[in-house]
Amino acid sequence: MKKFSRVLAYIIPYWGAAVLNIISNILTIVFSLFSFALLIPFLNLLFDINKLVTVKPELHLSTQSALNYLNYYVSQIIIQHGKIQALIFICAIILASFLLRNLGRFFAMYFMATVRTGAIQDIRNGIYSKLLILPLSFYSKRKKGDLMSRITTDVQEVEFSIMNYLEMIFRDPITIIAYLAFMISMSFKLTLFVLGVLPVTGIIIGLIGRSLKRSSKEVQIRFADLMSMIEETISGLRIIKGFNAIPYFDRKFFNDNKSYRKKLVKVYRRRDSSSPLSEFLSSIVIVVVLWFGGQMVLSPNHEIQAADFITYIVVFSQIITPAKSLTQSYYSIQKGIASAERIFEIMDADEVIEEKKEALPIQTFNQELSFDHVSFKYDKDWILNDINLRIPKGRMVAIVGESGGGKSTMVDLIPRFYDVSEGKVVLDGQDIRNYKIADLRGLMGIVSQESVLFNDTVFNNIAFGLKDVSHETVEKAAKIANAHEFIIKMEEGYETNIGDRGVKLSGGQRQRLSIARAVLADPDILILDEATSSLDTESERLVQDALSRIMKNRTTLVIAHRLSTIQNADEIIVIQKGKIVERGNHDELIQLNGVYNRLQKMQSFA
Repeated sequence: MKKFSRVLAYIIPYWGAAVLNIISNILTIVFSLFSFALLIPFLNLLFDINKLVTVKPELHLSTQSALNYLNYYVSQIIIQHGKIQALIFICAIILASFLLRNLGRFFAMYFMATVRTGAIQDIRNGIYSKLLILPLSFYSKRKKGDLMSRITTDVQEVEFSIMNYLEMIFRDPITIIAYLAFMISMSFKLTLFVLGVLPVTGIIIGLIGRSLKRSSKEVQIRFADLMSMIEETISGLRIIKGFNAIPYFDRKFFNDNKSYRKKLVKVYRRRDSSSPLSEFLSSIVIVVVLWFGGQMVLSPNHEIQAADFITYIVVFSQIITPAKSLTQSYYSIQKGIASAERIFEIMDADEVIEEKKEALPIQTFNQELSFDHVSFKYDKDWILNDINLRIPKGRMVAIVGESGGGKSTMVDLIPRFYDVSEGKVVLDGQDIRNYKIADLRGLMGIVSQESVLFNDTVFNNIAFGLKDVSHETVEKAAKIANAHEFIIKMEEGYETNIGDRGVKLSGGQRQRLSIARAVLADPDILILDEATSSLDTESERLVQDALSRIMKNRTTLVIAHRLSTIQNADEIIVIQKGKIVERGNHDELIQLNGVYNRLQKMQSFA
């Protein structure tokens, strides 16, 4: 129930609409009961059972008092205008009651729409915001498709299975209580008998509901696996086709989809069994009540009048509908809680990269960036070991070494994509963990090997993350990045949509847009993570020229596989198995005749 309570907490901001919904439902119940109460004088009039009431009764706050007053009022109409007029009057009142009842029902649904959609919007916003701030290590252990499934399918399941039945959770118990109160006022003995029979059905329903929750969670996990496979298929379609792996993926998806279908059928069958089962149980209860109440009508002392008993049965039959919908909502909520658990697993995930409450602001980089005995590990194995490095402002430092040596991990520690396991990264005399995260990252511009672009216009990709940027400023940044020339040749220039991940552009063009984005951000610290390693010779020349322009008078960290691109670096750091094994400028490292010299010769030979 804890997960259910957390879902309900999302309706608190919409309490006004929720209160109006409850009021509208109460009015619906009141007018329903009033219309049923009118059946008693109607039946008495029709079968000429009661004598006409000539003395006006006292009006009290009770069902019997209201019925006595109705009998008196109907009797007065019969006396003055005849039975036909009284019949017309009762029918008109019943019709008016049903009209007001349905108006109340409409407004209840009207206000519920605000509560339901608002709560789901806030849940979706919450999980998306959480996904944005979770550390990169969180994503390295999870499938993209599974995460996509949680923010889409699971949230949708919560809407359909919980929010859709949310009104019933509050409305139906009130309806049942109000109808039971009315029934008690008519016959306490008969109602007490009914209350003794009903709990049996509730126990049976509860047992099925618990098993439905378990099966529903399994279904959501299987669906998440399908989503992951679809995402991987679309991302790797070129490789799948190139290696003739279409039959393999087709067969794998077919088997996974078949397994998902089997689980889904099982859930649907259990859920769908609730309606016929509850209906059959309701029929048993009605028959038992008819048998017990019929004996009360036929008893010598007439414990209950025939017209009252008929009205009682009609009111009791009206309890069946909210009881059935309450049953259905119980099943559905169990199914929705399984999805809510998957959503809250994301929301409750440790942020790891946390900002201190008294975090310091920082707007400019003034002196020095340093690694002070820094070590780092993801799980058990150490990736970096005792790294010590000083980078004065304005210096260009290159980091080289074999793949998997820890180069990218080292620079990822600077913007706090990860936090150090031991030691500290210091910026202008302060541990970077003491700064506000947004301010710290605002000092940096990152250009990586894989150009991360978005399905948007060229302009918006360059001006990414910035507000109120002029066209002239964006164009100037594009010119510095050697991107302006190819941009103006595009169909709509800077307003051209570049497609998903910039698919409409070449590798060199995508990289130059990434550089233009970094130029526009005007960072104090520039991080280049193998920015030219995947480009052809011509594109590399253009990109390298653009990089040279923005690196002037700027603190720059360069990770490079092509050593020819970093020969002019102020200092070159050679990383091997997480440790700094060599350092110095190009000429000094060549003279050492060590790891750097060996890498240089290997590339020259290649």
